[in-house]
Amino acid sequence: MLNVDKEYNPLTPSKRRGWFWNVDYVPDEALHGLKFYKYSSLDKSPLSNYVLRHYWEFATTLFPRWMAPNLITLLGFCWVLANFAIMLYYTPDLESQGPSWIYFSFALGLWMYSTFDNVDGKQARRTGSSSPLGELFDHGVDSLNAAFGSMIQAGGIGMGLSWYTVTIVGVTTIVFFFSTWENYYTGTLYLGYINGPTEGLVIACIMLCLSGTYGNEIWWRPIEQSAPVLGWVFPGEWALATVMLAGLVGLMVTTQIPVSVWRVYEACRTKNQDFGKAVSHLGPFALYVLGITSWLASPYSVVLERHLVLFLSTTGIVFGRIATLIILAHVTHQEYPTMTHLLIPLLLGTILVNAPILFNISRILTTEGEYYYLVAFFVWAVGSYLHWATVVIERFCGYLGIRCFKIRQKGLNV
Repeated sequence: MLNVDKEYNPLTPSKRRGWFWNVDYVPDEALHGLKFYKYSSLDKSPLSNYVLRHYWEFATTLFPRWMAPNLITLLGFCWVLANFAIMLYYTPDLESQGPSWIYFSFALGLWMYSTFDNVDGKQARRTGSSSPLGELFDHGVDSLNAAFGSMIQAGGIGMGLSWYTVTIVGVTTIVFFFSTWENYYTGTLYLGYINGPTEGLVIACIMLCLSGTYGNEIWWRPIEQSAPVLGWVFPGEWALATVMLAGLVGLMVTTQIPVSVWRVYEACRTKNQDFGKAVSHLGPFALYVLGITSWLASPYSVVLERHLVLFLSTTGIVFGRIATLIILAHVTHQEYPTMTHLLIPLLLGTILVNAPILFNISRILTTEGEYYYLVAFFVWAVGSYLHWATVVIERFCGYLGIRCFKIRQKGLNV
């Protein structure tokens, strides 16, 4: 049973501080849906259950009991943001060899992010402060990390401003999306025997440490020289980085996506829901992927070779909004969200750079114009996301009678 603050009346609009706050992203009926919230997850990874679980339980004891779980989540993401800043300073092209210590820093940052990400839930149970806001905040931050963490990995391997980087970010976000879509319909966050947040992260940390030890050029040697055994499966002239990406894409299309689709089908059949409607809800995300691919592939765009980090940061924030809207609908028992306005500037930018192809007209966006459009898109995406997140958090806290980054004393009685 959720601890709903009885003094808060969701039918009475909360006091806003001017027009900026006067936007109702969470309608009153959505707040009422929080009463039916119940967190459910299933992690089948042997590494999680038999090894890392003990580490996470120990790590939880290192945090003071007064520290709110959401604060732990945010501090974990700060490790990623710090590494992202280091990457931009030393290897802004995601390819140049930087000082060896930065690769160990990348590995440490991802590991600490994972640690904090697993500790926050245990801290919530430890302090009796679990809430639907915790799930929304946790998975919302995870959705942002899908892009930023992947770019750090790309920089650590030396993938450069290329389709390699686009692919690794794309695989991460696609897998995260299907997991979120599945969670909405099944009500359970499912992690398989081998999953990205556990085994994938461990492998990523190991690879980053190897880059720090031997240099990121080791990932670009032909496998017939660096790993002859893989030559039996992949062409010998392929680089290790190519083999890794091929493996990720292969796992995505043969395991993650089919399993998610099957689990949603089973959930719809059990609940007598329309599976076709559930599949149609993939449409907005398909537009998102199509918009990104078409923009980058346009012969009239210079984003791929000049502004890829800015572009992926912007679209990563758009993805964070898409995924978090689904999570919000899940915890409030609302209809599946079909669109976000942040898709509009993405699709408009795609149309503008491809105007000569689509409409047989002269180029609309110049090289400088495309850059300024992208900068404006980034500023709008950040501002819009922060505004939305702040208003939603305020509404949740008001209705549940909690604070986002502070545990009320009554929550410490466990």
